[in-house]
Amino acid sequence: MNLPEELKYSEEHEWVKEEGGNKVRIGITDFAQSELGDIVFVELPEVGDELEADSPFGSVESVKTVSELYAPVSGKVVEVNEDLEDSPENVNESPYSDGWMIVVEMSNPSDLEKLMDASKYKEMVSAD
Repeated sequence: MNLPEELKYSEEHEWVKEEGGNKVRIGITDFAQSELGDIVFVELPEVGDELEADSPFGSVESVKTVSELYAPVSGKVVEVNEDLEDSPENVNESPYSDGWMIVVEMSNPSDLEKLMDASKYKEMVSAD
């Protein structure tokens, strides 16, 4: 299981990368994409949408199931990975680079304090 140390992780299997200036890049973890199987469709919010931490912001559809995506932080969507519209498989092939989903400008940077580091996330998924 690939878990980059510099990222933060949510209980809902999203990763968060700090980009500076209260912005974070968000995607789903390697563990999540492997559990879902082949991803065939990704539904994401629009630029300008406001997200609330722990609320759904989109979904990922695989050949097995549809899973909701939950915002790990509150804020405004400032960028969306449009490439996933035509290449949803990027989430499977490269969840931490080409498979990123959105960039959010956080309204409450303290949301990051509730997220797990790589070792805590690994403990959580190993216990499942």
